[in-house]
Amino acid sequence: MTAVLEPDEAATAPWISAYRASDVEITQAVTTPLFRNPGKVWWLALLLSAPFMAWFVAALGWVFYRGIGVWGVNSTIVWGVAIADYVWWIGIGNAGTLISAMLLLTRQRWRASINRFAEAMTLFAVAIAGLMPIVHLGRPIYAYWLAPYPNTMSLWPQWRSALVWDFWAIISYLLFSLLFWYVSLIPDLATMRDRTKSRTGQLLYGAFALGWCGSVRQWRAMKILHTTMAALGVPLVCSVHSIVGLDFAASLMPGWQESIFPPYFVVGAMYSGFAMVVVLALAIRWGFDLQAIITREHLDVIARVLLMSSIVMGYSYASEWFMGWYGGARSDRSLVAFEFAGTYAPLFWALLGCNVVLPQALWLPRVRGSLVALFAISVAINVGMWLERILIVWNTLSHGYMPSLWRAFHFTIWDLAFVIAPLGFFAFLFLMFVRLIPAVSMFDMRELAHREDMA
Repeated sequence: MTAVLEPDEAATAPWISAYRASDVEITQAVTTPLFRNPGKVWWLALLLSAPFMAWFVAALGWVFYRGIGVWGVNSTIVWGVAIADYVWWIGIGNAGTLISAMLLLTRQRWRASINRFAEAMTLFAVAIAGLMPIVHLGRPIYAYWLAPYPNTMSLWPQWRSALVWDFWAIISYLLFSLLFWYVSLIPDLATMRDRTKSRTGQLLYGAFALGWCGSVRQWRAMKILHTTMAALGVPLVCSVHSIVGLDFAASLMPGWQESIFPPYFVVGAMYSGFAMVVVLALAIRWGFDLQAIITREHLDVIARVLLMSSIVMGYSYASEWFMGWYGGARSDRSLVAFEFAGTYAPLFWALLGCNVVLPQALWLPRVRGSLVALFAISVAINVGMWLERILIVWNTLSHGYMPSLWRAFHFTIWDLAFVIAPLGFFAFLFLMFVRLIPAVSMFDMRELAHREDMA
């Protein structure tokens, strides 16, 4: 049976096509792409991602060999692309767990089609983000110093250091996201175990399914555990990116000592993460012919979330400018002027265009209904959010308190490698994921279909 089924335009249930309503059809739609030949598109995408992954490995090796002096960092701008990448990738990773946990607690049915691959996006993005501070240390062999272990002087690590906060934020979030993703995956692994004809597949899927047989007791235990973890996940997501924001706000540099930074960074993380979910949803929808499961209504509601987030981001930017002026400090006012008319002004105006101006087109239903427009806006948002991360670093460190230390950051080829190459590494990991594991939660979709049939 083919998985190509367009949604029924006359269907009253918005979150799944009426034609794709039975348990068997839902299971076949999700599992068929995993059992058939991946096709030329998947192999071509994998082939295109491989050079970028090799580029990323080579860049890591070169920085480990030569040191961080190969980047454009200097004695004034001590943070560069690696820290901006760290904040950006953590933001991408925040959306997956936030979508699954918060929408599960609020009983939003539309989460069923996107929560699985959004959570996988979290795992890959946080893993890449965790590499960036280690590389930035300059001496990665001493990265274990960030862990809370007693040293030879019987002292504990410096808890006032933002690096220690980041260590705990990344480790706790990565472990929690992995467990949260795996718990909801167990029933689908059991389905794959029962449907695959390969003996190797039966053994692997069976081992990770942990003996799941679908009894009432197992379902009850899984639901309680999953809901409890969701309740823990929402404050964890907020705390992780709040800690990332405090990396900046805990300093005394102009433009950074802002109490708005923790919530500002949380909203920014949700903004970039949801934009990446749109990109991945469109790719999976097209690549695996899941138009009946990832419907246009899903994309429309995410577009509304992006629109709301763009308004909040615009308000946050305006609050920063206003407080810089209202505070009256000469350094803060000078920094705001530097943002608009200084060395990086073209990038700053591009940031505002991508994050605030362009998403206002989502007010129009026609734009929200256009897959091409939605894809372009989502990509632009992610570009704008990366520009925001790097300009937070560049603007302040280039224009601090002492004019004698003002200088600009100059890109090198290795800075460019750490901007582009991790995207290929992420794509490679995601391509492997969609070939081995169901990208959509089958049991969530079956439950959704039953509820909509009853409605």
